[in-house]
Order: sequence, then structure tokens, then C-alpha cells
Amino acid sequence: MKNMKRILAMAGVIILAGMYALTLIFALSDSPDAQRWLFASLGATVVIPTLIYIYIWIYRLLNGRRDKDDDTSS
Repeated sequence: MKNMKRILAMAGVIILAGMYALTLIFALSDSPDAQRWLFASLGATVVIPTLIYIYIWIYRLLNGRRDKDDDTSS
């Protein structure tokens, strides 16, 4: 589970960084789609981490246990 969390977190970071880079490129090139990319990036900033959290939560529910390597006690 610990490796899966790291993989999901890294995938989320890569997706968000890519969205921000595309937003910046479109804004600097004076593209008419720049505003849509901005709103997509802002939405993804909230949606992607939420989906990752929900995926991990459902995984725990289906397995019926908490992981030993979880750091919730600190």
C-alpha cells in the first residue's frame, strides 16, 4: 500500500505540473484557449487529490484492514 500511495502521489504531481505548464504556455502565447486551461488547472488542483484520496479510502474498505505501514499515529 505504501508504494501504491507513492505512485499515486507522483502521478498526481506529474499531471498537475503538466496542467500548470500548459496553462502557462497557452497564456504566454496569447491563445484563445488560455482561460479554459486556467479553469481546468484550478479544477484539477482540487479534483485530482480528492480522487486519489477516495481511491485509497475505497481500497482500505475493500481490504477490510488498515495498513501496518500507515503513519496515522504520528
